[in-house]
Amino acid sequence: MGADFGRYRGTESRQTVESRLPQWLRRRPKATDADDLAESREALLLAAAAAGLPLAPAAHPAGYRCSCERVGCPTPARHPVSFAWQTQSTTDAAQIKRWAEGQPQANFITATGMVHDVLDVPLEAGRSALERLLEAGVDVGPVAEFGASNGDDARLLFFTATRGTPDDEDEWWPCELDCHPETMDEHPGLRWHCRGSYVLVPPAKLPGEHGVSWVRGLEHPLPDPLTLLETLTDACARYVGEDDPDDHHAVAWPLGR
Repeated sequence: MGADFGRYRGTESRQTVESRLPQWLRRRPKATDADDLAESREALLLAAAAAGLPLAPAAHPAGYRCSCERVGCPTPARHPVSFAWQTQSTTDAAQIKRWAEGQPQANFITATGMVHDVLDVPLEAGRSALERLLEAGVDVGPVAEFGASNGDDARLLFFTATRGTPDDEDEWWPCELDCHPETMDEHPGLRWHCRGSYVLVPPAKLPGEHGVSWVRGLEHPLPDPLTLLETLTDACARYVGEDDPDDHHAVAWPLGR
């Protein structure tokens, strides 16, 4: 379900970590046939549910289009199939098994803000931040890669515990506000999926033979998001500056939300 980087902490040099990190991120489990793929998919979904991630069925690719058949679907294969996904989301293994067997091509989403949140950053920024966090001995939780490794819209998803609902609502905000223009300078390129949001949970397929897969598995406990936030924000700011110092909006605005 993903490699464990714990052996790197405090035992290898920065140069060694840098040389091995790209190889680790490219590693993928290989299935030998359709039955193995189905079993692997179901096992990963049940493991996600066992870790407390509430799941619900989502659309899947139909060629380069979305299975929902909506003309010009803005998020092909990346959205729930039901408008009631928030109440439908469950960790019940029997229900998830029924969904997986009855909808063998379906992706699954996990609803955030219940048990977990997701800090979602551009892939290169995420790789840099992950290296720094592990070298510093920070307990990083599960991490998933979204999209093609060489794609401009590829992302790294850091799964964390949720902050829930604070007593003072003025200290918190719904997920959609994280990507509004007035917050770009504070968190460039970073999206915080919390209440009212969701992300695809691995394994998932995207149009163009891309997908979503674990690179650091669910055996890692969910950390407090605030232990990762500063490093991720700093990495995103560096990424924005390197990408185009005159165009912050291109990276900070949500891509296909």
